[in-house]
Amino acid sequence: MSLKTKYALSTILFIAVLVADQIIKVCVKTGMYLGERIEITSWFQLVFVENNGMAFGWELYGGKLFLTLFRILAVCFIGWFIHKEIRRGRPMGYIVCLTLVMAGAAGNIIDCLFYGLIFNNPPYPLVAEFVPWDMGYGELLYGRVVDMFYFPLVEWDMPEWVPVYGGEHCVFFSPVFNFADAAISCGIVALILFYHKILNEYSAKTETTTTEETENTTAS
Repeated sequence: MSLKTKYALSTILFIAVLVADQIIKVCVKTGMYLGERIEITSWFQLVFVENNGMAFGWELYGGKLFLTLFRILAVCFIGWFIHKEIRRGRPMGYIVCLTLVMAGAAGNIIDCLFYGLIFNNPPYPLVAEFVPWDMGYGELLYGRVVDMFYFPLVEWDMPEWVPVYGGEHCVFFSPVFNFADAAISCGIVALILFYHKILNEYSAKTETTTTEETENTTAS
């Protein structure tokens, strides 16, 4: 496969994931009120939540501004890395995995950058609407990420005799996530499963560089 074809496929995949992610988020945000739950099956539900954190609603130490800027830098780095790996002739499947991670991260960046500027924040049970630019609920870089997919695959009640968590209702899998999160996760899992040899190359290079630096420091 030529370099030109790899660049084209990577670009198309990036745009497709980005567009699909934003369509889903806008439909949920303008069609459901915050906290609304729609049960598709017993193990698959749509739950409209928003978060300031990382994928699956996890929080990151350092605040919202740091998180958004970190995401932007991460996407820029991954884009540069993909360009480098294409030039090195890496397999297209490997490039696809990297592109999924980059597209997913970029999808959540759009929420952070613009959603606070273009959406209002209505009270329950009203749904959000588009508003004139800069008339939304937040500022640039301070938008909230929209999540909606919830898969309570297994639920059980913890026995009373269990320390600390006794009697609590437990759910697997409990995080609510979005299409961008899914793209990131699929890309990372596929990298680990199918391209671990390439990842090990970088790990080996890092260890070698660290060892050489240590030896040079000791010799000095």
